[in-house]
This record gives sequence, structure tokens and C-alpha cells, in this order.
Amino acid sequence: MTNTTPPTPAPAAVTTSGHSFNELPLAPAMLAILQQLEYRTMTPIQAASLPLTLAGKDLIAQAKTGSGKTAAFALPLLTNLNPRRFAVQAMVLCPTRELADQVTQEIRRLARFADNIKVLALVGGATMRPQMDSLEHGAHIIVGTPGRIMDHLERGTLNLQALNTLVLDEADRMLDMGFYDDISFVVKQCPTQRQTMMFSATYPEGIAKLAQKFMREPQQVTLAEQHDASKIRQRFYEIKHDERLQAVATLLKHFRPVSTLAFCNTKQQCRDLLDVLHAQKIHALTLNGDMEQRERDQVLIQFANRSCSVLVATDVAARGLDIAQLEAVINVDVTPDPEIHIHRIGRTGRADENGWALSLASPADMPRVANIARMMGSEPEWHDIETLQAEHNKPLIPPMVTLQILGGRKEKIRAGDVLGALTGEAGFTREQVGKISITDMSTYVAVARNLAKEAVKRLSAGKVKGKTVKVRALED
Repeated sequence: MTNTTPPTPAPAAVTTSGHSFNELPLAPAMLAILQQLEYRTMTPIQAASLPLTLAGKDLIAQAKTGSGKTAAFALPLLTNLNPRRFAVQAMVLCPTRELADQVTQEIRRLARFADNIKVLALVGGATMRPQMDSLEHGAHIIVGTPGRIMDHLERGTLNLQALNTLVLDEADRMLDMGFYDDISFVVKQCPTQRQTMMFSATYPEGIAKLAQKFMREPQQVTLAEQHDASKIRQRFYEIKHDERLQAVATLLKHFRPVSTLAFCNTKQQCRDLLDVLHAQKIHALTLNGDMEQRERDQVLIQFANRSCSVLVATDVAARGLDIAQLEAVINVDVTPDPEIHIHRIGRTGRADENGWALSLASPADMPRVANIARMMGSEPEWHDIETLQAEHNKPLIPPMVTLQILGGRKEKIRAGDVLGALTGEAGFTREQVGKISITDMSTYVAVARNLAKEAVKRLSAGKVKGKTVKVRALED
């Protein structure tokens, strides 16, 4: 519904947390599921937004990935749902396939409080026909990327007449990726009588424009993105511009993080850095917008399961990434937007982990560093890169190797089948097997590096789900 008045200015940053979910007007069955899933107390974004959204208000919330925002919109979305009505009643738009998959899984976990709630992911990079077949059989909740949702609407395979809740997740990233027109098209197909929630890590001009067009008197909640200085140790190094890429290798060899996300401002800089790291025998991969979805999936899987030491990416390519146990973020280039800098470094030092945030700045970058310092309210801690020594000259090698098994969801392979094959006949222990990821056509499993060749040999000689499979090790 069009709202001619601009949204209310953002209120003071909210730091509420520690409240129990029992304080909320949620169904007993939902509260039981939350307890079962060990949702003990609300995160700040949940405590600030849920009383508003459960009362039916439209919401603009400023919060980053990892803040508990999925549950913040999933609980009101599920509360609005009538499980007995088999029609699309809620839709979540996400910028990337990876985020859409994460959101789908989380909503499914929370939806266990009621029987037979169907949550369907509609994302690009996957074939249309299975999605169209699934839609024919009906769904309660759709999670998808704007382009693919638009495709289904244009084909007439998605009906939104029963929709009562719309969520725009990581709205700023969708705008950065050029989805404004797609979002506008999709929202215009939704009923005007609905609840709309928008979640965004930053608040660019386009957010206000979207809110003005599509929301009804939205409430605003802004969470200050605060990083615990004891968890994220931030250091700046002054370098000459032409020494920048070599300086990244110096940092990696000195700090030796198992997992590092290196941010560059351009795709070309990503490619150049990758060449430098490969020349120094550092296991690194890059993400870019030109990749096919299958390639992107493989890169993300290898990085997330600790088979790749460094992931080099631009801010746009890294949208929607939420990697657990990220030891370091390196800002190869200083971003002109201080909010983006804060968002970048907030990917490390999560939960109980510590992390390094290391930034390289040439003399020309100093005004940008000053802007970051002003926004963070602290002086940058400068260190001399020439004093850093490589801990030892051993190459920086990741602890795991990813094996690709041909066959995935379409062959009904499950994680338990792969784990059983490795810990059963193959004779490996559970501790030697890492993360297992399953896509439509392939299954990926991380194994300890020193056992990779033996694992390929034994899996190839044995069977997964009663069938012989083709297996290979992925290496950059």
C-alpha cells in the first residue's frame, strides 16, 4: 500500500536483550518448539521488533546477518499463518541463493510447532520445472530471490492472492545488486492488505524510497552494530599502494588464520590478489558475479568447511554470506562507506570466537580511515607491517579437503548416508569427517587432509545408499 509520508526517522539505537520468549503472545506449541531448539532469550533485534510485529505493525529493522533476524521475522510470519489453508500466505525475498537456503531451513525448524507447513525455496541457478511442480502441489511460505520470484509470477505459476506477510531480508544488499525494479514488480503483485517487514544492515536512500512506496506507517528499530573489542582485534597497517597485495600474504603468513575473508573493492583486484596468493602456495578461492551457480556453490562449500584458507571477494559477491568460525577479515582495500567497513569486520568474532580485523591503508586512504574512526568512535590502532615475521615458512594449508560425490538430493542422498559410508565400511571416525553439504546433483563432504586420498579410494570402492558412486577431491 502506498504511503505518502516518509517513514519515521530512526530512533536511538536499541540494545535490549535478555528477555524471555515467554513474554510474547506466542502459541504454547511455538514456545515449546523454541525451548526445544534452545532459543533461551531474545537477541536485541528480536526483543526490539517482536512486540511490534506480533501486534501486526509494519517494520523497518536495521540489523546485520548473525543478529537473530531470521527468527525476528519468522515468528510473526508463522503466527499469521493458517496451516489448514493450503495457499501461499507469506513470502521472504532474499538477495542470494545461499541466504534464501539458510532462511528456508530456519523457518522449517521453527514451523515444526504445527503439522504440514510447507516452506518452498524459489531461487535462481536451479531449474524451473521442479519448482513449478512443487508450486502446483501448493505451499504455505515462499522464500526466494527477486528475479526467480518474478519469473514465476510472469509465467503464472505463483499465486499471491492469499499472501498476508511480506519480508524483504537484507534489503540494502538487494538494492546494491540492482533488484529495485524486480522488487517493485513483485510487491505490486501482493495484496495491499498485508504486513510488511524490511530488514537491512545499512540504511541507504533506496530503503526509504521502498518503504514510502510499499509500507503502512512502518515502525523503525535500529540496532547499533557494536563489536566487542575483546573479540574483534582490529589493526591498521599503512602501506604503499603497490605493496598492498604482497602485504596480504605477509599478514596471512604471520597470523596464520585457518579461515580468512579478504575484501577488495573491485573484481580486478580480487583476480590480482588470487594470483599473488597462489604464487605463494596459499590455498585461496574467489567469488565473483560472473560465476555459474554451481561454481559459486563449490567455492562457498569449500570455504565454509575449511578446505580453503582464503576467500577473496567484493562486497557485492559476498552478500548473504554467513560463515561460522571465521578467524580473520582482511580489508585489502579500505571501503569508502564506513558502514560497509563495520559490516565487513562483524563477520569475524562471532559467538564465543575471537577474530582479527586487519586493514591495509595507503596515504590516499587516510580520509576514509578517519571516517571509519568517527563512526566507530575509536582511534584506529596502527601497526608496522615491516615488523611482522612469518611464524615459519610452511605453506598455509587448510586442514580439510572437500570430496565431491556425484549424486545429491535428486538421488535422495542424505548426510547420514555419506557419514555412514565413511564411518562404516570405510573405517573413518566421526572426528575425521567434517561438514556434509548436499545440492540437487552433488554431495560434498570435508575430510581431514591427510586422509583425503584414502577416503576417495574407499568411497569409490564401496557404496552410498546401496549404489556405487563417483568421487573426486576438489582442490583450487
